[in-house]
Formats: sequence, C-alpha cells, structure tokens
Amino acid sequence: MDMFQGAVQLNLDSKGRLAIPAKHRDVLLSECAGNLVFTADADGCLLVYPQNIWQPISEKLNKLSSFNPKSRALQRLLIGNAEDVLMDNAGRVLISPNLRNYATLDKRVMLVGQGNKFELWDEAKWQAQQDASLSFIDGDLPAELEGFSL
Repeated sequence: MDMFQGAVQLNLDSKGRLAIPAKHRDVLLSECAGNLVFTADADGCLLVYPQNIWQPISEKLNKLSSFNPKSRALQRLLIGNAEDVLMDNAGRVLISPNLRNYATLDKRVMLVGQGNKFELWDEAKWQAQQDASLSFIDGDLPAELEGFSL
C-alpha cells in the first residue's frame, strides 16, 4: 500500500459527496477497488481507511475486553460509527449525514494523508488544530519525541 501524505482542501457537494483527488483515487482503486471505511475519530474528524487496512484494525478492536469501560468506549466510537463506502465511477464518495454531523462537515473540508489512512476535517477545525499543534515548538514535546530530529 502506498503511503498517503499531504493535505488538500476540497469541497463537499450539496449531496455530501467528496471527490477523491486523482493521485489517491488511482491507488485506492488498485489497492482496495475503491472500498473504503469511514469512521469517527475522538479528535472530531473522520478517519478514512482503505477497507483492506481497516479489516485487521476492526478485528483487533472486536477482541478487546467488553468489561473494560475504555475499550468499550473505543469500540463504540470506531466500530459503532464505521460505514462501508464505495467510490463511484467519478471517484466520489458519499459521506452519510450521521458522519457529516459528527465531524461538522459542511462544504469546505481538508483531506489529510496519514500514512495508511486519511483524516477528513472541517476546514476551520483543521486550521484550529494546526494552530494548536504549533505549541510543540515551545518545547512541549511528548517524551517519545525527545531527541527526534527531522
């Protein structure tokens, strides 16, 4: 699977459809025949997985203990909101009203590559999240990034 990277501003149409950019569309068609899974993310965006990448994640989530409240909450969020979506012949995907409402997606959105998946953000929420990320510059790095350089 090719790695998805970069952020691109896109528009949802009046029916809630999103046109996947051509550079990603071709990979998605060859790797998973355009079969995607959209689900909610705790940060208020949507996660977009190629179906073949989502399947083992879903299996691991389903094996978590149903007696652990945090595991159950994660299962409810990720599995409970997961929807299978198929790209149409024009490379568009229809995002359900439920998921659009969850992520407050209206018209202007950001599709952000995250390696083996995408995040789909409302453009204003993405910008606010980007602004908040700049706090790392002030030396507020997580311990696992100590000594990390680019």
